[in-house]
Amino acid sequence: MLDNLFVPVYNTEEALTASAFLIVLASALALGALHALLYGFNNRSSKSFAVTLATLPAIVSVVILMVSGSIGAGVAVAGTFSLVRFRSAPGTAREITAVFTSMALGLACGMGYPALAFVFGLLLALADTLYAHSAFGESRSADTCKSLQITVPESLEYSGVFNDIFEHYTSEARLVRVKTTNLGSLNRLSYEITLKRPGTEKAMIDELRCRNGNLEISLGEQTTESNEL
Repeated sequence: MLDNLFVPVYNTEEALTASAFLIVLASALALGALHALLYGFNNRSSKSFAVTLATLPAIVSVVILMVSGSIGAGVAVAGTFSLVRFRSAPGTAREITAVFTSMALGLACGMGYPALAFVFGLLLALADTLYAHSAFGESRSADTCKSLQITVPESLEYSGVFNDIFEHYTSEARLVRVKTTNLGSLNRLSYEITLKRPGTEKAMIDELRCRNGNLEISLGEQTTESNEL
């Protein structure tokens, strides 16, 4: 039974038939829609991104059908795609993975293996669901690991100025970035901190405000997704 997964629905060495084309296209659209629904179940997704995930396998499969058996056409298509530039907001690591998954589904369908693509998509969706709802990859608690940004006057010597406050409220505080702002009259300090106890954020911010002249302070969840890719 498993061997049937590796039997293509059409012969790449022969002319493509209308029935084979429809089977590949329908399989790619169905798998794309299923992939988009499963991704939306485990992650927050916009409608435009969901539509992209749903239609991308069909687009890739048609491209593969058109260049199948032709090395020259394949090189030409690859060269054309290399010239494309997308002017959009950078995606997270999970969004990039979802796009690559859609492309893999389209490649499998385009090569004539829709059953194999279905099994691959199903197993990957199960793995993604398991990882998304487990503590896999979480080394520290999101309740205590925070990203802190403090705005200070340019004239303030910021090195060590908040050490006593950090020693009281955090078990770890690391300065990761310094950025000038407001035409150089202010400095924005970015820290990665680990609170000793959840729920002490307000008390810590109040003390920091007294130290930085009541300028802007931002405290949020620590994340590395935007810098991964």
